[in-house]
Amino acid sequence: MAVTQRMELRQSQSLVMTPQLQQAIKLLELSNLELSAYVEQELEQNPLLERDEGERDAGEAERDEGEREDARDQAGLGADAPGETPAAAPELADATEFAGAEALASATQSTFDTDYDNLWNDDNAGSPSLRDWRATGGRPDFADDEFGLEQTLTREVSLREHLLSQIGADLADPTDRVIGLHLVELLDDAGYMVGDLAPVAQRLGCSVARVAATLEKMQRFDPPGIFARNLAECLALQLHDRNRLDPAMRKLLDNLDLLARGDRAALMRLCGVDADDLAEMAVEIRALDPKPALAFDRTPLPPVTPDILMHRHPDGGWIVELNADTLPRVLVNSSYHARISRETKDKTVRNYIAERFNSANWLVKSLHQRATTILKVATEIVRQQEAFFLHGVQHLKPLIRRDIAEAIGMHESTISRVTTNKYLASPRGLYELRYFFTASIAHSDGGAAHSAEAVRSRLKALIDSELPGDILSDDRLVELLARDGIEIARRTVAKYRESMRIPSSVQRRRDKSLRI
Repeated sequence: MAVTQRMELRQSQSLVMTPQLQQAIKLLELSNLELSAYVEQELEQNPLLERDEGERDAGEAERDEGEREDARDQAGLGADAPGETPAAAPELADATEFAGAEALASATQSTFDTDYDNLWNDDNAGSPSLRDWRATGGRPDFADDEFGLEQTLTREVSLREHLLSQIGADLADPTDRVIGLHLVELLDDAGYMVGDLAPVAQRLGCSVARVAATLEKMQRFDPPGIFARNLAECLALQLHDRNRLDPAMRKLLDNLDLLARGDRAALMRLCGVDADDLAEMAVEIRALDPKPALAFDRTPLPPVTPDILMHRHPDGGWIVELNADTLPRVLVNSSYHARISRETKDKTVRNYIAERFNSANWLVKSLHQRATTILKVATEIVRQQEAFFLHGVQHLKPLIRRDIAEAIGMHESTISRVTTNKYLASPRGLYELRYFFTASIAHSDGGAAHSAEAVRSRLKALIDSELPGDILSDDRLVELLARDGIEIARRTVAKYRESMRIPSSVQRRRDKSLRI
C-alpha cells in the first residue's frame, strides 16, 4: 500500500479549555485566604485593576478637605477672605503647610535641647513634670495616651531561647555550656533527645561521661521532663520534680506496657501496692505531660472566616447571604484605559494594554460568577438540610453532590469545587460545606435512610452513656442501633468507632476499671 498525501475534511466536537475558563474554574476551589492572595497578585501585575474602596475614599476626601479648611481658617483665609482667588489658593495652602512644618521642627528641636540634668533639681520643683511625678507618689501615670498598652506586649519566648537562658544561669563551667549548646540542637519537637552522646563527645574532644554529666544537669531544666531519652524517663523527671518518684512509682514506670494493657494484677504484684493505690498512681501518671516541649513554639492556627452567613428570618425560613468581608472588591479603571489607549501609538504597547484590559474584565466577571455560584449552592444545601438546622445532627439527611447538582442545574464537579474550603456560619455552629454530604445507611423497616454522620452521633451517644460495669461491645452496639431502625454491620461500627478515636470495648473496660 503506497503512502500518499491527501486532504480530508473532518468535523468533531472537543472541549477547549481557554486560559480564561481555567482561571474561572481555579477561582471556584480557592478559599477566601487563597483568593485574597490571588487578587493581590493580580493587582500588582495588572495596572488596569484597582481596589473598590468607595466609601472609605469618600470619607478620606472629606477629612482631607476639612483639614485644608482648618488650615485656611487659622491663616485667616476663610471662604469670605478678601483678595483670595482660586489660582492663589494652592500657593497659600502650601505656605501654610510649610509654616506648620517649620513650627513643628522648632518644637521638636526645643524638646531635644531640654536640660535633663537640671530638670530634677530643687530649683525646678515647680515644673509640671516634677509636680505630676510627686503628686502620684513616684508612681508612673498610666493615663498618658502617648503609648498604648499593646506597645508593652512582648513576643512569646521560644524553647531554644528558654533553654539557652537556663544554660547561662545554671551552668557555670564554660565546657558545660558548650556541651549544653550542642545538646539543645539534639532535641526533637516533643523535647526528647535524639541521637547518641558519643558523636557530641567526639566533636568537642571530651569524654562521653562528661557529656552525660552535663545532660543530667540539663534534665533538671524547665519545663520538667525536657532532655529525656524515652517516655519513662520523661515521666520520671516530672515526678522527681514533684517529689513523687518513690520505688513503687519507679516500678510502674518500668512497666508502662502492662499499664497500657490494663494488667492490674501484675502491676500490683510488681509495685507492691493494692488496687486503690495503683489507681491513684495511674491517675497521677495520666496528669503528666508526655511532650513537654509542645508548650513552646506553638504556631496558632488562623481563625476560620465563614464564606456564607445564615440566620433566621423573622417571618420564618432562613436568610443565606455571602460574607462581604471575604469578597475581594476590584474594579477595572476604564478611564485610565481610555486615556493611555489614546496616547499610545506603539502597536506592541497597545496590544499589551488590550490584553490587560480583557484580563481585568474577565477577573471581575469570574469573581462575580464565583460569588453567585457559592450562594446558589449554599442556599440549596440549607434548603435540603433544614431539619439539621432545626433539630440537630440526628436529623441530618443523606446527601450527595449529585443531588445538589441536579437541583440547581450545575455539573457535579462544580459542586465539588464550590464546597471545598468554604464554611457556613449557622445558628448551630461553623461547618464546612462538605460536612453536609454524607453517605446513606438504609432503614431496617424500609423507612427514610439515615445519614452516616447521624449514625456516628448515635454511636457516640451510646458509648458515652455506658456504665463501668456494662461496657458495650461492637456486637451489642449493632443490636442497639438495629432497635432504632439502623441496619449496620459490625465492621462498619468498628470503622466509625475508630474514626472517632474511641477505643475498643476491652480497652474501655480496662481504663474504667483503673478509673482513668
